[in-house]
Amino acid sequence: MATVKDFSVEEKLTAVLTLQKIDSKIDEIKTLKGELPMEVKDLEDEIEGLQVRVQNIDAEITSITTFIETKTAAKKEAQALIKKYEKQQDNVKNNREYEALNKEIEMQELEVRLNEKHVKDANVEVKERTNARIVTEEKIKVVEGALKLKRTDLEKIITETEKEEAALSKKSKAAKEKVDPRLLSAYERIRRSYRNGLAIVPILRDSCGGCFNVIPPQRQSEIRQHKKIIVCEHCGRILVDNALDELVSLNK
Repeated sequence: MATVKDFSVEEKLTAVLTLQKIDSKIDEIKTLKGELPMEVKDLEDEIEGLQVRVQNIDAEITSITTFIETKTAAKKEAQALIKKYEKQQDNVKNNREYEALNKEIEMQELEVRLNEKHVKDANVEVKERTNARIVTEEKIKVVEGALKLKRTDLEKIITETEKEEAALSKKSKAAKEKVDPRLLSAYERIRRSYRNGLAIVPILRDSCGGCFNVIPPQRQSEIRQHKKIIVCEHCGRILVDNALDELVSLNK
């Protein structure tokens, strides 16, 4: 690394700009892949949530079905008691016993009607839950279809970019070794400060290619001379002229 100190400013800028071009390409690949894995994960989570919903619906249907069975049994028991009391009425000794049995019959008839209502309402709930289950299962199929497509896209991108990304990572590592240590430290610090990872930008239409604030003509002239490292006073990015940027683009 001792020979790095002997490099001219232009050579230092060329080295770090080359690194930026490589890292930006890696960023593009990661961004392309980075969105799909999140989409795949979201769809997987959605399917999991829908499957839990189906399980909950099944549990509710089971509970309601048990309730229906209980109320149906209670209805049959009440009907059996009615028959029993009606038979007993044939053998009563006085009106008082008859009236007592009649009240019991009336109570059991009320019990029958109440249980019938419970069963009817519960059957409506079962139908509603069953329809909800069908809708949820259809939704699962739709999401599974979308998930399959996203997984296919992701696998395709990984297959297509895996070798390229590995090669670029190797180039990035090699390029870092050619960059002045202090400049490399500044480059990495600036890259971490911005989501797009741009630490070095060209002048575009008399403005900073990063924050788009106007660069004064005198400042632009100094940048073109390559006599010192110049940063944007607004965003802190390292500035280079278009000629150097295009040269590195053609030779990266």
